[in-house]
Amino acid sequence: MATQKSHLIPSRSAKRANYEPETIHSILDEALYCTISYSFENKPFSIPTAFVRYGDKIYIHGSVGSHFIRELEKGIPVCITVTLMDALVVAKSAFHHSVNYRSVVIFAQAEKVERVQDKIEAFKWLTDKIVPGSWDYLRPIKENEVRKTTALAFSINEASAKLRTGMPVDDEEDQSLPIWSGLIPLQNGRMAPIADELSRDIALPEHLVGVGI
Repeated sequence: MATQKSHLIPSRSAKRANYEPETIHSILDEALYCTISYSFENKPFSIPTAFVRYGDKIYIHGSVGSHFIRELEKGIPVCITVTLMDALVVAKSAFHHSVNYRSVVIFAQAEKVERVQDKIEAFKWLTDKIVPGSWDYLRPIKENEVRKTTALAFSINEASAKLRTGMPVDDEEDQSLPIWSGLIPLQNGRMAPIADELSRDIALPEHLVGVGI
C-alpha cells in the first residue's frame, strides 16, 4: 500500500521524494535510531531513540515513568525522522557541495501496546535489530521488567522518503576548472565486539562471531 502524501510533499528538491513502501522500509530497517519531535506546553522537543519496524508500524520503548513516553502515549501528533548519510559530495564550488543521503519523515500518533505478549514481541524485535540474534541468547526478560517498560507503536502509513545519490553537479562553466571533485564515502557500522571484565573468559556467542570483521 502506498503511503499517504498529505503535507508530505517537500518544498524543495521534490524530485528526490519517494513514497514507495519498499524504499521507506529499507531505510527504516537499516537505521538504528530515529528522532521524535513534538510540542509540549508550546515548547518544541526532539528526542533521539532506538526503534524497530515491523510490518507497517515502528516501535519504541521507554520507562513507564519517562515524561517523554508519558506524553507520547497520550496520542499527541509527532514527527519522526530518520537519516542515513552515505557520502560527502565535493563539488568544484562550495555552493554545490552536498551530501548523499537517505531519509524518512513520518507523521503519526502513538498507540500504546497493552497486551503483555505484544510488548514482549516488540522488545524482541528491537533487541534483535540492535544486536541481531541476541534475544534467544540473553537471560529471559522478567515480568517486572515488562511492567516497568512501555512499548509504543506508530503507523508509517503517512510517510515519505527523500534521497540524494550520485556525483556533484557543477555549473557548466566550472566543469573545466583544475579543482578536484567527487565523493567522500561515509561508513557507519558495527565494529568487532570488546568484552568487559566479566566476560573475558566467556567465548564469543555465535551471533557475534564475525561482527565487525
